[in-house]
Amino acid sequence: MACPEEAEAQLAEIELLTSMFPSEEELVVDQIALAELRAYVEGSTDVPPHSRPEFTVKLKVDTPSTNQVNVSISCAYSVEYPKVLPEISVRCPELSRAQQAELHTDLNSYLLENCCGDVCVLSAVEWVKDNAQTYINKSVPASVPKKEPTQPQSSETFTRLWIYSHHIYNKSKRKNILEWAKELNLSGFSMPGKPGIVCVEGLQTQCDEFWARVKVLTWKRIMIRHREDVTLDPEGYGADRTVDALRRFTGFDEAIFDPHGNRGNHMDLGQLYQFLNDKGCGDIFQMYFGIEGR
Repeated sequence: MACPEEAEAQLAEIELLTSMFPSEEELVVDQIALAELRAYVEGSTDVPPHSRPEFTVKLKVDTPSTNQVNVSISCAYSVEYPKVLPEISVRCPELSRAQQAELHTDLNSYLLENCCGDVCVLSAVEWVKDNAQTYINKSVPASVPKKEPTQPQSSETFTRLWIYSHHIYNKSKRKNILEWAKELNLSGFSMPGKPGIVCVEGLQTQCDEFWARVKVLTWKRIMIRHREDVTLDPEGYGADRTVDALRRFTGFDEAIFDPHGNRGNHMDLGQLYQFLNDKGCGDIFQMYFGIEGR
């Protein structure tokens, strides 16, 4: 639940950004969440906002070639912001995944070092304006694999990753998780809310690529709780050692289990256990929560 002081700081920052970026070509704000925040701050309701303010700042960044590139900065406030950093992601079509990951890492480090405890979105926007072209200029084409062929076994290994996050609320993150899993031909599921759980399974290289993309987004806490690796039959003769035979999930979907709680962000863990058990993964429940499922 947001404190009045934190809500006031959030509203003041959004209003400042709105004055600096007055058109929808520059700033897109979730108007429903903004209205809830304003009503709470102005005292027309005592009920704290149910939605978290989300918005996107759209920039045009100059490059040495005199061309301008489009850069978008998406932001979602946590309930505790500005006491904790918001969730910020930067998108630019000119950046490869490696460049984008490096930019996110450096931006988060800058914000942690200079802005912790203060409103910081404007600082993030200015940092991106000043530094984006540095990453765009780096000649790391997206088609060049990040890993050298020092792990030839990776393309012959089936992997299942069990990922734990403190929470998964942000709509953009939820969309990225679904799209990236499908793009990389991974099966599994994502459970939003608090906590957030993601399982992906498929070729090791694809699972590692998924994790590399997800972990650089802004999280309060995210980690691989458990990893399973199975060497595939390189000749394809072992019918039980193929990718499709080892999958326990069909496709990749978001899993919702009777959400409840004040914000509707807690899933029914009994239903989660039953879901895992039906997939032959019931033992994972104890790895996540330290108790036996039932």
